[in-house]
Amino acid sequence: MIVLIIMASIILASISIIQFKNEAREYHQERLERKENEVKEHINYVLSTTTYPLTMRNLPLIFKDKIHELAQIHAIEINIYSLDGKLLKSSKESFSVDKVAPPIPKYILKLVRSSIEKRFVDIKTIDGVKNRSSYSQIKDDKFKPLGILNLPYVEDDGFYEKELNGFLIRLGQVYSFMLLVAFGLAYFLSTYITKSLKTISDKLSETSLNQKNEKIGVEASSKEINLLIKSYNAMVDELEISAVKLAQSEREEAWREMAKQVAHEIKNPLTPMRLTVQSFQRKFEPSDPEIKQKMKDYSETLIQQIDTMSAVASAFSNFASMPAQQNETLNVVEVVELALDIFNEAYLVFEKESEEIIAKIDRTQLIRIITNLVKNAIQAIPDQQETKSIVVRVEKKQKNVLITVKDNGIGIKEEDKTRIFEPKFTTKNSGMGLGLSIIKNIIENYKGSITFDTQYGQGTTFTVSLPILNS
Repeated sequence: MIVLIIMASIILASISIIQFKNEAREYHQERLERKENEVKEHINYVLSTTTYPLTMRNLPLIFKDKIHELAQIHAIEINIYSLDGKLLKSSKESFSVDKVAPPIPKYILKLVRSSIEKRFVDIKTIDGVKNRSSYSQIKDDKFKPLGILNLPYVEDDGFYEKELNGFLIRLGQVYSFMLLVAFGLAYFLSTYITKSLKTISDKLSETSLNQKNEKIGVEASSKEINLLIKSYNAMVDELEISAVKLAQSEREEAWREMAKQVAHEIKNPLTPMRLTVQSFQRKFEPSDPEIKQKMKDYSETLIQQIDTMSAVASAFSNFASMPAQQNETLNVVEVVELALDIFNEAYLVFEKESEEIIAKIDRTQLIRIITNLVKNAIQAIPDQQETKSIVVRVEKKQKNVLITVKDNGIGIKEEDKTRIFEPKFTTKNSGMGLGLSIIKNIIENYKGSITFDTQYGQGTTFTVSLPILNS
């Protein structure tokens, strides 16, 4: 719109300038013709009333005084030349010191004689000013040529230039106003047109396979944009189906891996149990004086392996079927402080932003999160390390409660960062590596998040973010 208005203003200004120049040229041409016709009529009247014989030699005598009168009446300079181009009489005042006036150029005389109207207008530009000079024959009552009439005419374009400048100024004002209006219209129209595109762009940037994506409910004015919105909504439906299938596939794969891990962990104690039973069968002797001690050792070995299997089964049970959430409104600061009482480490420090941060959450699961994170932090600090530090902090940030557990232990290696929340991954010598996976599931069930920041050799900070209000 802006480009069209600018182009239109330039074209209109150019056409106006050309039009004004054409009108000025036509005006001067017509004015010179009118002057020439009026002067020739007056000359014919003088020739018809003179007492001198109508000859070329008598023209200076006939117009001795009349030529000045004609020049004053018609407000134009009048020159009368002979047929061979010599000046006979002029209305221009001359002095004796003036040079002899130059004759009419031969090419002009030739053009005058050869033209049908016996007339020629010579146009020359002198010092940037256009000068016209008309040459036409003077004839007697019998149409016999007596001489040549010359009327010099200087074009005065001051009036037209003034009018043109005024018109261009008004045109510039009008188009400047239109340009401002065009800027405003272009802004609002482009905003209106691209509003739906901005909505689509925002939705596309938020689209993810790991979350529920919302459809676009905007009705655009453009058919093409409506088709784009329809395609996006169809893609969201397909993405939802794909996400469900992917989640199901991931769960099945996770359970398969977990089953393999549990089977492996159960097989470990079964082998020594089998060997112990077989050894006892071979060496069993009721009369053996050490039979009681052997029975005791045998029982302790079996109990130890059974406890190991029980621990494996309990860990798997906790991970496989999380207890139903028993949400209650509680003070997170108080619950976290209570969960820390079971730890006797002197280097464990608790910090709180305020005495009370109320949230709706399951007390048991919150204690489980704190206990697991603090236990991992304690185990991450080597026993031989001189300076030990664990800081647990609770604070409120917008509509979330943040719980951070910071330790100065050995940290997490770079290659282990991506696997830290995997169900069967652990960096410890004991355990199944289900702790962080379990609390991650708990936190995500509350639509919260758990992240960590670590530097190997200096420590790790885990940050848990839970919404304050949870339905």
